[in-house]
Amino acid sequence: MARTDYYQDPDAPKPNSIVIAVSAFVLDDAGRLLMIRRTDNNRHALPGGRHELGETMTQTVVREVIEETGITVEVTGLIGIYSNPAHVMAYDDGEVRQEFSICFRARPVSGEPRTSDESSEVRWVERKQLDELDIHPSIRLRIDHGFADRAEPYYT
Repeated sequence: MARTDYYQDPDAPKPNSIVIAVSAFVLDDAGRLLMIRRTDNNRHALPGGRHELGETMTQTVVREVIEETGITVEVTGLIGIYSNPAHVMAYDDGEVRQEFSICFRARPVSGEPRTSDESSEVRWVERKQLDELDIHPSIRLRIDHGFADRAEPYYT
């Protein structure tokens, strides 16, 4: 399913749904960030996705990261809660979703990077390479907050 992101765009369609989602800020021992290239918008992003009934939020993180990247993670903290109504995602089925994502810090425990239906590329990225990648501003904010390593979580 194709997706178009709108960010602080006065001409963006009005949202008609909100979905609880997670994203994961995962650093390896070398300080590289685990990133995917999404198949729905071709942008680089943190792995993550929709929370499902019967799961805790941390179970959602673990499931989504392994589904999208092949890497098993352990959740170690909370980076922030992102619920900006100025960021909406329009899907080709008519859904227009307002952003609502909880970003967790996690560490890799096993697995090898591999792609999935949702990720056309999975790789460990050095911090200095981030500016070379096409990353949506809302995802870049989560990344910047993850590297800031704040004691308190960020929230909007």
